[in-house]
Amino acid sequence: MPEGPEIRRAAHELGRALVGRVAGRVEFLVPRLAAHGARLSGQRIVAVTPRAKAMLIRFSGGQTVYSHNQLYGRWQVTRAGREPATARALRLTIANERHVARLYSATDIEVLDEQGLAAHPYLARLGVDLLDPLTTVHAVRAAAEDARFRRRSLAGLLLDQGFYAGLGNYLRSEILYVTGLRHEERLGSLTSADRQRLADTALALTRQAYRTRGVTNDLERAAGLKARGVPFTAYRHRVFARDGEPCWTCGDTVLRTDVAGRGIYYCPTCQPGTGTATAKRARATRRREY
Repeated sequence: MPEGPEIRRAAHELGRALVGRVAGRVEFLVPRLAAHGARLSGQRIVAVTPRAKAMLIRFSGGQTVYSHNQLYGRWQVTRAGREPATARALRLTIANERHVARLYSATDIEVLDEQGLAAHPYLARLGVDLLDPLTTVHAVRAAAEDARFRRRSLAGLLLDQGFYAGLGNYLRSEILYVTGLRHEERLGSLTSADRQRLADTALALTRQAYRTRGVTNDLERAAGLKARGVPFTAYRHRVFARDGEPCWTCGDTVLRTDVAGRGIYYCPTCQPGTGTATAKRARATRRREY
């Protein structure tokens, strides 16, 4: 599933192709939305805005196309006249004189006015957006102090868009690894220093993933592995999708456990949890590395 960094990169690509230009053709291949195509065709696109894992495309007439990629959705931009070779199901086309933007496979698509945007259940419940340039570490830390979340386990909390908006499965595992925390721990059981570390890491690592097209590994290590010819998928992450492989830091075997059908990857040595001398040493190691 695309996470916040991937959606924001897609938004910037869409923005470069669409914003300020008239959408000569807008076509929905979702029957319940088909009538909107004719209404939006001929309008100018004034903004493309990512909101966590959602995309908002605003038209000059005041309506906004909302889409959420969910598990399989994908935006693709091509030059006008080029037809992508893909077996994906086309859901939406927005075309101008230069470019064509196509949304494939997504099923969560709506056309909303201002009132609809304000009341949208996904948008209305979003927490602090880690990729919003205006978001500060103080705001991220404040969410970690919110009493509403104290009883939640980190496994579920880091996927809750009402907590840190934009996080998904790979970022969850990577953030927990860097902080030396375990997925079963509850936010309320963490020390103040742990919560600060969680806030710092969530903000920094999510923004690193955006800048580097999804690389959450130590950047010096990743560069060295790339120079040796290691494939991108093998050097991209610290622990995510590396079950059975040795931890980059300690050499112990990376493990996987499933929580609510979603895989969490962790190193039992580098992530012993809180409250022990071993845990303190592991977190100190994570700080030096990161």
